Amino acid sequence: MEYLNDFPEQHLVKTMHCCNCGLSIEPNPSNMCVGCLRHEVNITEGIPEQATLYFCRGCERYLQPPADWIHCDLESRELLGLCLKKLKGLSKVKLVDASFVWTEPHSKRIKVKLVVHAEVMGAVLQKQFVVVYTVNHQMCDDCHRSEAKDYWKALVQVRQKAENKKTFYYLEQLILKHKAHEHTLGIKPVHGGLDFFYATEAHAKKMIDFLSTVLPCKYQHSKKLISHDIHSNIYNYKFTYSLEIVPISKDSVVCLPKKLTQVLAGISPICLIYRVTNTLHLIDPSSGQIAELNSVTYWRNPFNAICNPKQLVEYVVMDIEPIMDKDRKFFPGQGTISQKHVLADVWVVKASELGITENTIHSKTHLGHILKPGDSVMGYNLQDSNINDMSFDSLDRDNIPDVILVKKHFGERAARRRQRIWKLKRLAEDDMGLSVDGNDFNEFMDDLEEDPALRKNINIFKDNSKPIAVDSNDLDYDATMPRITLEEMLDDLVVDDVEMAE
Repeated sequence: MEYLNDFPEQHLVKTMHCCNCGLSIEPNPSNMCVGCLRHEVNITEGIPEQATLYFCRGCERYLQPPADWIHCDLESRELLGLCLKKLKGLSKVKLVDASFVWTEPHSKRIKVKLVVHAEVMGAVLQKQFVVVYTVNHQMCDDCHRSEAKDYWKALVQVRQKAENKKTFYYLEQLILKHKAHEHTLGIKPVHGGLDFFYATEAHAKKMIDFLSTVLPCKYQHSKKLISHDIHSNIYNYKFTYSLEIVPISKDSVVCLPKKLTQVLAGISPICLIYRVTNTLHLIDPSSGQIAELNSVTYWRNPFNAICNPKQLVEYVVMDIEPIMDKDRKFFPGQGTISQKHVLADVWVVKASELGITENTIHSKTHLGHILKPGDSVMGYNLQDSNINDMSFDSLDRDNIPDVILVKKHFGERAARRRQRIWKLKRLAEDDMGLSVDGNDFNEFMDDLEEDPALRKNINIFKDNSKPIAVDSNDLDYDATMPRITLEEMLDDLVVDDVEMAE
């Protein structure tokens, strides 16, 4: 007995034979080895190896049950997630890996390779298999209504009774920047404005709120009964919102009613609109006083422009003298004086009469900070204009200036257009686009170059098709001409199909 304690205890491992192949294994509840267990037990039972995806060819979206339609690119993360959601029995196993198997894009088949884990009677089994999805075509509700000519439920009619379209070009850029057209079914240009179509009234109201925020306007609401179910008491309406933008654009001259001049701290009746945002920005060229007019105040005392940008005349500056603050006439209760403009006395001659007449025209201008003798300037000739306005007829003729200067003229417009290395995004050029008037659109782009505050609300993209001048000698126009710097431009994203295919 003493000799037996000197030997270490030997632990004997018990083994058994697999009931199928006879291999020696450790005892387990299945009495089978791992190979036979993998062969006998299918861990993917209940997971279908074939499924169906529904695709709308009109809008190129996939159906995500129960009723959502989403955009998915081929072999994208969104499409893979949609495919995995179609497999009902996938929650019973652990998903280890999922990837696409390449198929011909026109085969209407999508293959997904899956790797799953599952524990069976104490053993962890892994299996790899491929699920084949068949892409069937099904028209979504939006496209179905479009084909049935009943695709919209709400309509927003945007109108402006103005001669030029610069306000609509500005509105187009704001829509693109803030993606306000995301839920728009279609945009149709009509005479005097645009029509926006929507599938629901909520999307139309959202567009109305956006337009009321960025532009001075007013709107009216109406609805039309399309159908009525008397049994379930369900009404089907079409809603229409008619929105009118103030009929005044940038660089227009207006004559304010007497009551409105009192509201605006005694500003002169004849003012210049130097910017249009969610308010009208006015400036008195003779005193430099500025004021802002919101849409509510405007529609209480409406007025029209007496001179539009199409009536601008080119003048040449013969002499200019800045007016010092001590020489200005101030009166009690006068409004804010602009600090960005310099008031000056200027003597000009029409560019068409230069060298023919020696009679110069005197005027006061707010452009004393950018004008010098010899410059060209655009202005309105009120002396020879036929103006039909009741507020203008009631003014004293001695207080009406002969010429109102609006902005500096920077030479030939075609040269500026050739040297422009930036561009603007546009809405779709076909049925969803704005009809382009060359003169109005070029004037709008000129305004962006001359007004840094205006282009802060607009996305400006670099035009890669035009070379960038690296030396001042490469410029064939005046270096003092206003330009947009590269820091203010965004890189245009261009997707190359060849690179994506590789």
